[in-house]
Amino acid sequence: MHEKSVMDHLMNKILSLAKEEQTTKVTKISVKLGALSHMSAQHFKEHFDIAAKGTIAQDAEIEAEESQDIHDPNATRVVLKSIDVAS
Repeated sequence: MHEKSVMDHLMNKILSLAKEEQTTKVTKISVKLGALSHMSAQHFKEHFDIAAKGTIAQDAEIEAEESQDIHDPNATRVVLKSIDVAS
């Protein structure tokens, strides 16, 4: 259940940013996976693919940085760093 709430929050943020950009396609997202987020890059991709299905973020390239710093203030979070959109 943890992954679903994380992905719901992330997708809301991605879609909101895409709406601000007035785009019809998100081509790439960049995230930082906190050391204590319980998400590997592969695990994140699996959940992202499910959450993005049927949205303008479907098939977006994923750039996932895995942090090893357990003392980082965002160690328990998945942080959206940026999105790229089609022009």
